Amino acid sequence: MQLTPDLIIGSLIGLFTSFLWALSTNIYKSQSKEATPLAINALKMWGAMAFMTLIVILPFRTTHFYVPFDNLIYLIASVSIGLVIGDLVYLTSQERIGVSHAFPIANIYPILTYIVAIFLVNEAIIISRFIGIIVAVIGVTLISREQAKKNKREGMKEFDVLGIGFAFLAALCWAFGTVLLQIGVTDIDPIDANFARMLFGGMIFVPIFIGSAKLGMHLPTRRATKIVIAAGFFGMTLGSLLYTFTVKLIGAPISALLGSTSPLFAVPISVIFLKEKFSHRSIIGALLTVVGVMLVILAI
Repeated sequence: MQLTPDLIIGSLIGLFTSFLWALSTNIYKSQSKEATPLAINALKMWGAMAFMTLIVILPFRTTHFYVPFDNLIYLIASVSIGLVIGDLVYLTSQERIGVSHAFPIANIYPILTYIVAIFLVNEAIIISRFIGIIVAVIGVTLISREQAKKNKREGMKEFDVLGIGFAFLAALCWAFGTVLLQIGVTDIDPIDANFARMLFGGMIFVPIFIGSAKLGMHLPTRRATKIVIAAGFFGMTLGSLLYTFTVKLIGAPISALLGSTSPLFAVPISVIFLKEKFSHRSIIGALLTVVGVMLVILAI
């Protein structure tokens, strides 16, 4: 593949987005005792919705807000399937079988994204790219398992058909969500596209949050709320906006792979700031991830 400006810029933006997700994820993790995963997801989505509203109405924009109805349908579907359903079923899977098992299964979504894109958007079949995605997924999986083992809860089922099924469903939802985003952002400003996604995503979380609170979910503390919203500015607001730009520039398959590399950045962040130790498997996983990404970007 020729290294076009769009491919280079899009790849750099995608890797930076992955770094932002890794940074924010570590902050979310630090608030897990004061806020449930559902509350964290809702708060960061609502914060992103508010920030994106400000960005859209800023006076220095050179274009007016414009999202055709056809694009809007795809954007709503992408956020509903990917960020709402996908994240919720993943959290359910994580609760049933633990992070060390749920994440590696769900992290096959770059492979599924490539397959879905072949059928929905006529993505070219390039063997070296497919191999690169598999190599990178293996690398990220090694890193994630090593990190997750440190937080594994005792007494949790390792083989749970429903939990495994939810993890696979999450991967499928993320794959379809990314490809639908690629279709939805066609010929429109990524800022407008992301605003539409955050708006409807935030609205969907309102009844879910209220219903969960009535069923006994503990509300996040005021301190946790502030921290999650602040972290969400980098992870959800900037992260989702930059990811939308990435998908528009280089397409769903490469964007999905770059987005899945956040554990690669999470390792040095956790080592430096959380004083966690790293293993030889983490190093091997990092190397495989880098090699896989290079194969995908330089695919011929």
